[in-house]
Order: sequence, then structure tokens, then C-alpha cells
Amino acid sequence: MADSAKKRPTILVADDDIEILGLVTRQVRRMDVHVLEANDGEEALKIAKRERPDVMILDVMMPGMTGWEVCRAVREDPALEKTAVLMLTGIGERLNEMTSPLYGADAYLDKPFDHDDLDRTVRELIATKTDFEV
Repeated sequence: MADSAKKRPTILVADDDIEILGLVTRQVRRMDVHVLEANDGEEALKIAKRERPDVMILDVMMPGMTGWEVCRAVREDPALEKTAVLMLTGIGERLNEMTSPLYGADAYLDKPFDHDDLDRTVRELIATKTDFEV
């Protein structure tokens, strides 16, 4: 089996709320993926540039750089062009629906979110943006 076939998708989860960060991290780990964590936008972008995750799950409202700013920076970096971005936010469904695509997000979910919706969305992003199956 080739090395690339053994590799698992890498997902970077960024949220300044430690409880939400832990909840999302535990949920996506069930998919047999490699999970990285960040507590704010700057840290998320540094990790993304270093690790080149397959999927990023970003909280919108974080101190320093917002999730939207991180998403825009990811979209402007050619090395991260294949990285899928999922925005999580509690700012309201309508605002999230209108704003997340403007920054280049591939998908968005509103807090509180359903675990099945998170699983489905992450799996869809992995299936459409990577060569992995989960």
C-alpha cells in the first residue's frame, strides 16, 4: 500500500471557546482523521501554513483575527488553495449565509449545530475537496 493511501485527512479546528473547541474536536476525531487545534485566528493561520490541513473548521468570532479573516488569508495563499473551510458561528443564520461565501468559505453551520450536520458537512468537504474517504 502506498504511503499516501495510509495517510488520514487533517482537520484544523479553531475556536476561542474551549468547550466548543473540545466538542468539535471530539466529534471529528470519530471520523478517523488527524485533528489539530487552535485557540484563535492567528494561531489557526500559523498552523494552517505549517501543516496544510485538508479541512479547517473556523469559529467566526475569535479575538485578533476573525474566522472570516483567516478564511480570506487561506484563500489568498496558493499553498492552501485545496483546503476546505467550514465556518461555525452563532451570529445568526441569515448573516452567516450571506457573509461566509464572501470570504471564500466552502460551507457554514450555525451554533448550536447538530452533531449529524457537522459530521455530514465535514464528510462532504473531505469527499469533494480531497482524495480521502471517511
